[in-house]
Amino acid sequence: MLMYGLEQLREAGTREIGVILGPMKEGIRETLGDGSRSGVQITYIEQNEPLGIAHAIATAREFLKDDSFTVYLGDNLLKEKIGLVIKEFESENYDATILLSEVKDPSRYGVAEIEGERVVRLVEKPKNPRSNLALVGVYLLSPNIFPIIETLKPSWRNELEITEAIQTLIDSGCKVHFHKVSGWWKDTGRPEDILEANQLVLSDMETQIEGRVEVGVVTHGKIQIGRGTFVEEGSTLRGPLIVGRNCEVGAGTYIGPYTSIGDNVRIQKGELENSIVMDDTVIQCSERIVDSLIGRNSKILSAGFKMPRGFRLIIGENTTISV
Repeated sequence: MLMYGLEQLREAGTREIGVILGPMKEGIRETLGDGSRSGVQITYIEQNEPLGIAHAIATAREFLKDDSFTVYLGDNLLKEKIGLVIKEFESENYDATILLSEVKDPSRYGVAEIEGERVVRLVEKPKNPRSNLALVGVYLLSPNIFPIIETLKPSWRNELEITEAIQTLIDSGCKVHFHKVSGWWKDTGRPEDILEANQLVLSDMETQIEGRVEVGVVTHGKIQIGRGTFVEEGSTLRGPLIVGRNCEVGAGTYIGPYTSIGDNVRIQKGELENSIVMDDTVIQCSERIVDSLIGRNSKILSAGFKMPRGFRLIIGENTTISV
């Protein structure tokens, strides 16, 4: 998810990126590095407590100095490119631009009320929404936001709300613009959202085979196979799906549509569909796995004929399983 946001900013012409690190920051530095591999320069900024988006912006004040800037939340997936939106923001000298998307359940989001071409009101997760226009997690802001953030008080969520800060800009007569995004947008705050986002991304991909696929492998639809990956005869691949680099897919394996598999993954037998499998994972069983998120360096092994029969699980925090 982080890489999609990074690519969006880079394609829009942004080269200096500050990454806010909250308490749950494991693996982020290792994944992004200094940004040179992606053609950007990354500065890491510590936010010791998750006290809201506005608080994160205030934490980045020294990095941002007196420049205008883009806030891009790391759990957003947005099909539309934001380069033209940024250019308009700069050329029109707006104080803020918010991105909006029509949603079915606006009570889950920050919601904007508009009149014509004017933003009149922003409400964070309203119980009775007066609009179905949700705030996409991308904000373009001028330095005028900083003194407003300094005056904010924590909300009922004990956070400094960016919606309240931008509302103050609106009430002060500042130039607050909005842009309705075209195409899909996903806020991936829940596991089912991540799986749906995965479906949307895979639906737009094209076939690209860089690994070795043996004669006798059954394939359907759009498939991407990374370099160094070996797919053995007797397996079935049904797209859209992507298999990363240096993977092994053994005989008797079925990998169904809407599945994304990371690098260095080994799969022997079994069925896998509508799932995401992260790097360095081993799946060696004859079971059917569906609608699943499987974390890095995991192992799913067959119990064989061990007695007594049962599920042997090591489950992390905030985990949901169905057996």
